Amino acid sequence: QVQLVESGGGQVQAGGSLKLTCAASGRTYSNYAMGWFRQAPGKEREFVAGISWSGGKYYGDSVKGRFTISRDNAKNALYLQMNSLKAEDTAVYYCAADKLPFRSVVMTEADFGSWGQGTQVTVSS
Repeated sequence: QVQLVESGGGQVQAGGSLKLTCAASGRTYSNYAMGWFRQAPGKEREFVAGISWSGGKYYGDSVKGRFTISRDNAKNALYLQMNSLKAEDTAVYYCAADKLPFRSVVMTEADFGSWGQGTQVTVSS
């Protein structure tokens, strides 16, 4: 099991930027794919971005070209750089870790076994 703690959320105006951080502990972080999800009020949780254990990156359609996921295995950290933010990006953002090691594309909630508590991102128009 891995423990995940998100930080970096806050309130920003439309067009602005935020960078989220997820600190991981409890197992060999570098062997696992990681992901970011978000959930807006009244909506289902949505896949935002993922990064494989080998560094391959993939994104949800709504954030392509605006968000960048990255990881620092030496620091057991996961990041989400969010640029050109829109009001519709407002949500609670969650960090998640894959259940199994050495997988490439992992995008569904059921694939992730550990979740952080979430961090609120609010974009005002």
